[in-house]
Amino acid sequence: MCVIPTHPNNWLLCLLAHITFLALPWPAIRAQVTNEEAIHPLPLGSASWSTGFWAQRWKSLQEDMIPSMWDLMKGDDHKPFYQHFEIAEGLREGTYHGAQWNDGDFYKWIESVCLLMASKGHNSWDATLDQIIEVIGLAQADDGYLHTPTLIRQRNGDTSARPFQNRFNFEMYNMGHLMTTACVHHQVTGKDSFLQIAIKAGAFLEKAFEQPTPALARNAVCPSHYMGLMDLYRETQEPRWLQLATHLIAMRDLVEEGGDDNQDRQPLREHREIHGHAVRANYLYAGVTDLFLENKDASLWPALQTTWKNLMAKKVYITGGCGALYDGASPDGSVQQSKITRVHQAYGRNYQLPNLTAHSETCANIGAVLWHWRLFQATGEAAYMDAMEQALYNSILSGVDLDGKHFFYVNPLRNLNPSPVALRWSRQRVPFVTSFCCPPNLLRTVARTPDYAYAVSHQTLWVNLFGSGKVEAPCPGVGKISLTQSTEYPWKDTIQLKIDSSPSEPWTLAIRVPGWTDRAALKINGETIPDSISTGKYQRVRRVWRAGDRVQLALNMPAQLIETHPQVEENRGQVALKRGPIVYCLEGVDLPAGTSMTDVAIATEFQAQVEHQPNLLGGIHTISGNIRIHENPDWQGKLYRPYQPHPHVSMRAQFIPYYTWANRAESEMSVWLPLAP
Repeated sequence: MCVIPTHPNNWLLCLLAHITFLALPWPAIRAQVTNEEAIHPLPLGSASWSTGFWAQRWKSLQEDMIPSMWDLMKGDDHKPFYQHFEIAEGLREGTYHGAQWNDGDFYKWIESVCLLMASKGHNSWDATLDQIIEVIGLAQADDGYLHTPTLIRQRNGDTSARPFQNRFNFEMYNMGHLMTTACVHHQVTGKDSFLQIAIKAGAFLEKAFEQPTPALARNAVCPSHYMGLMDLYRETQEPRWLQLATHLIAMRDLVEEGGDDNQDRQPLREHREIHGHAVRANYLYAGVTDLFLENKDASLWPALQTTWKNLMAKKVYITGGCGALYDGASPDGSVQQSKITRVHQAYGRNYQLPNLTAHSETCANIGAVLWHWRLFQATGEAAYMDAMEQALYNSILSGVDLDGKHFFYVNPLRNLNPSPVALRWSRQRVPFVTSFCCPPNLLRTVARTPDYAYAVSHQTLWVNLFGSGKVEAPCPGVGKISLTQSTEYPWKDTIQLKIDSSPSEPWTLAIRVPGWTDRAALKINGETIPDSISTGKYQRVRRVWRAGDRVQLALNMPAQLIETHPQVEENRGQVALKRGPIVYCLEGVDLPAGTSMTDVAIATEFQAQVEHQPNLLGGIHTISGNIRIHENPDWQGKLYRPYQPHPHVSMRAQFIPYYTWANRAESEMSVWLPLAP
């Protein structure tokens, strides 16, 4: 048991007074510039999970998530995802019935299947994918255009149906996900059937945007095509795709009378704050970072770095969630009245982070992970992987229930019953939402976790994420390295690495020491490394490694009460509970009947007791601590009244990981709670 002081001198509370959850001052982050320093992902399938936290999610992906989503997408009980391609080719009759971006949703599901297949012994989907890809190819127009809403209208005789008639038709978004998925399929299977479809679509974009105009330049809504084209370039090594990505990103600056909803109010290189639709922003910056990784255009870096700092210091939730507002205006409150635009699913103003009405769309949080991952590759800085880990464990996993079949679209940090406002997305996970972009996006993200865990650069193996499993890494400059990781992270604080095979020459093992810890210890073959271990950085050990060598990283992992920046008005006087990378919440299920979350406060001294509960919510660690429940007389319709002390009762309450809430019963919930006076 540990007593968590609530005095403002608490080290973590002080550090977090300026940023939301990264427990380090901002590093002087530089971008890598030489090929030798460049950090690269491993070939797909190089790493795998064996036991523990991420292995549980991988098992659910294989047994529950992917099969159940295929059942949904191949039929038409909700929307005819796969059948749209059959209708577009004329294999069945019908009209388009769905959101304009449903093609992209289907490609994301295919990507998750391919990533599953990258792990040995998961080839049962191969024949199904061959059939699907054949139908997609048949649906594609001769010129390479592939967007079933338009193709179906054309087949049904609509002569007005043409490409790029409406920027919100999401054609580029769909074709971007097509390219990424086709490249993954080619890497995993060695087949080029899907890759040829993607190349044909790329050729269509080359011709369509050969002579760009301001009107054409507006067709970049939710720009997954930047990442898709960069994937196509890396997979084919054809310079034309790098040139096309460069061309399309530069084309953004042609937009006239743009707005922040799609981040085109300002020229790209002038961006310094993150604005607008959160998914679109995160996809944009991830794609531009992809371009930077290849062309090292230094003029892009100030916009990328400064905008990311604005996100992390002023606009991100403690869960890693992005996009605070259902609807907003940007630039908010500006004297430039003609520049203010309505923004959907928006980043708000600095420090505007409501909890009950938090949007925090799962896709936005995944988009942030895509951006963090690429910025890490550009710099080798642990801050980006810290941010990535925070979102993975909290605001992304909260998007799916523990059975893998029900999903949130938004991820609020507080839930009240009844809610004081009517909100358009459910506070209970459901099998299908009209905007079905998040569920398949979540699947492909879970499927990517072993690939995010490691990376390589010249004579260096990077250990980014922690979880039991194995990796076989082709390391530039030295050759193949095999390593086994054993840990009960994030529940326990120790990570063991065993070298299974190693080249004879020296190489560097770079292990992330998370920024959330204040203290870490490193041992090699049982001997403590005497050098100081810096938190929030990669600890690099260079030596001649031999098979059987063992490395142990131990992290101080106490439960901590966290406060937020005082300009986040909604959280003034409130605290949240965090242990390691896991954010906790209090759920009404764990309170006495009839207790409202608005009556609860955390006691001045929160005596935290961490307990492993293997039979609760899939096997978690809970934190119990002191709370107060205040008697709150009926306000009888009043908005204000004279202050009066409220009698209270004290009790100990159980806090659960945020990602597990709403898995037991319909219930109130809160991440942030008042600190009792």
